[in-house]
Amino acid sequence: MKKKIVIIIIAVILFISGILLHNYLRVKYARIAVILKENLTTPFLSEVKVSDFIGSLNGNIIDDYTIDTTEIGEKEVAFDFINDDNIKVSYTYTINVVDVIEPTIWLGDTYNVEVNSDIDLATKILCGDDYDDTPKCYIEGDYDLNQVGQYDLVYKAEDSSGNKEEKAFTLNVKEPSEKTKKETTYTYYQDVINKYKNENNKIGIDISSFQGDIDFSKLKAAGVEFIIIRVGYGYDNKNFLDKKFKEYIEGANKENIPVGVYYYSYASSLKEAKDQAKWVIKQIKDYKVTLPVVFDWEEWNNYNEYHLSFFGLTSMAEEFLDYVTSKEYKGMLYSSAKYLENIWMKTKYDIWLAQYNENVTYEGDYKIWQLCDDGKVDGIDTAVDIDILFE
Repeated sequence: MKKKIVIIIIAVILFISGILLHNYLRVKYARIAVILKENLTTPFLSEVKVSDFIGSLNGNIIDDYTIDTTEIGEKEVAFDFINDDNIKVSYTYTINVVDVIEPTIWLGDTYNVEVNSDIDLATKILCGDDYDDTPKCYIEGDYDLNQVGQYDLVYKAEDSSGNKEEKAFTLNVKEPSEKTKKETTYTYYQDVINKYKNENNKIGIDISSFQGDIDFSKLKAAGVEFIIIRVGYGYDNKNFLDKKFKEYIEGANKENIPVGVYYYSYASSLKEAKDQAKWVIKQIKDYKVTLPVVFDWEEWNNYNEYHLSFFGLTSMAEEFLDYVTSKEYKGMLYSSAKYLENIWMKTKYDIWLAQYNENVTYEGDYKIWQLCDDGKVDGIDTAVDIDILFE
């Protein structure tokens, strides 16, 4: 009996081994007929899939996923497919991700400075790149900031991939101009309601401590349908609460006016942005915040000093907003039209657009439009930003 059992066990083992060996050999010697396309190069941040580089193959790709192109250089692409013999086969090929976009020089035909200005002109003029954190940016030509005059110069920029850009401009070094007091004009809140209000939007305002004391019952009576409040600002790993934040959010919550918040960031890294988001959540967790938590970064005059690519800047904003959304708040990015069009990269988050026109000319998508900064509404003595939220 024992001998029969042993024989049966051996037979089973041999049978299973035979099946495994057959399958191994079947896969090992499976027919693979993959022909790649001649061009295996793709631009940085391009949206390409596995199949985009394959001319033909004898089967069907199991997962035609989108390839990560957020780093330049060689990228190995591995995938599985079922061949014509119904065998699962693995295959790998290599592509090259390249940066083909020249740097951006934020400069018109002329640039004006006051005589004796103590600035580094090449650093003061915004010069950035989609991928390179520190493109080479410099001015060709002679000029003297201590001497009134006009200087014909060329601003040049080159990134680490060899992409180049240049801009000829005239530097005007001028005597200090006499400042004249401008007549105060306002955009009245009721006029905005009359012109823009419809069943698909809400009219509101955004506020910070600059607005001083506010009567929220008067705001509600004036037709303010939402308020976005500055919760604070931060830089050098320090956060500062807007001195009116608690008073404002308690006043808005008391009047049942829907509230969102914005944070004015000077962050220079992913970690700093995420830490700022954590701080913001701690400040708002005990209040009713039903509208977005907004990331607001506007250090354009000092942009070169931050050593951030446009991709790095956008990634930093998304790091902040990813944390916000992980805590079940809505995330949003604030910026003006010209920077959205030229600096910020495509983001998965809604946009709060600043454009002070009668009508929006920005062609991208946006959820809130900040249409002016000289608004006048009953309940606030100072000028205030007026916004439209599209539902």
